[in-house]
Amino acid sequence: MADAHVYAPNATEYIVHHLAHWQTSKQQSIVDFSVINIDTVLFSVLCLGLTLWLLYAAAKRATSGIPTKFQAAIEILVELVEDQSRSIVHGNRAFIAPLALTVFVWIVMMNAIDLLPVDLLPKIAALFGWYAAGADAHDVYLRPLPTADLNGTLGMSLGVLLLMLYYGVKIKGVGGFIHELFCAPFGAHPLLWPANFLLNLIEYLAKMVSLGMRLFGNMYAGELLFFLIALMGGYVALNTTGVLLAFAQVIAGTAWLMFHILIVLLQAFIFMMLTLVYIGQAHESH
Repeated sequence: MADAHVYAPNATEYIVHHLAHWQTSKQQSIVDFSVINIDTVLFSVLCLGLTLWLLYAAAKRATSGIPTKFQAAIEILVELVEDQSRSIVHGNRAFIAPLALTVFVWIVMMNAIDLLPVDLLPKIAALFGWYAAGADAHDVYLRPLPTADLNGTLGMSLGVLLLMLYYGVKIKGVGGFIHELFCAPFGAHPLLWPANFLLNLIEYLAKMVSLGMRLFGNMYAGELLFFLIALMGGYVALNTTGVLLAFAQVIAGTAWLMFHILIVLLQAFIFMMLTLVYIGQAHESH
């Protein structure tokens, strides 16, 4: 007779399992930089492709006549980003404003993955056999929310850091940038050069780390709360406790979903604004 036993993880196992990534290897140390979170890369690239297609479709369908609702929404977003970039960045914004728009829409797309049912994408992955090596059917590793992975958010903030350095050199020249790096903010005396350089180095690193950590922390917390709410539906029984838990899951899930939509948009807006602020600061001299 076939074994009718069905694996049922407890609450801790359920959350730990959903926090595990689909990786190139499950055998790694904490300092092993050769391991890649495939799910983070995959969904980041997919969301970026969707973002570029969406913006391209909006530009291609733009008309001088009565705009469609889609065109009107994109135009409002473009005007918002353009106004913010104009007030923050004093210089040529031919690349910066479109960059900020792309960053905003891209992060919204990635954050919005958190609004999907927590088990939906892992179940779909199971249909394609995306299992860990030697794992059973209940051990599908897939964490589709890229912004809840610190590697992903720090990678994005590293890109912003590189843009800060690029515009710092482009606007001030190599000599001016190095001079500011060693002579600001305390002065140009040679004895102050180490302190100035150390302070500027800390400032650049702090901007990069805080930018990535802010997005990661908020999305990680939201993701974890969705996991906790999902656990409420794990107890299925035709009794008072089972009915109350099912009802509580629907109410709590709906309430958090509505509130989380605000977080999805707000975190994307904050990341975009800080990107503009940091690039704008790179245009200025101390």
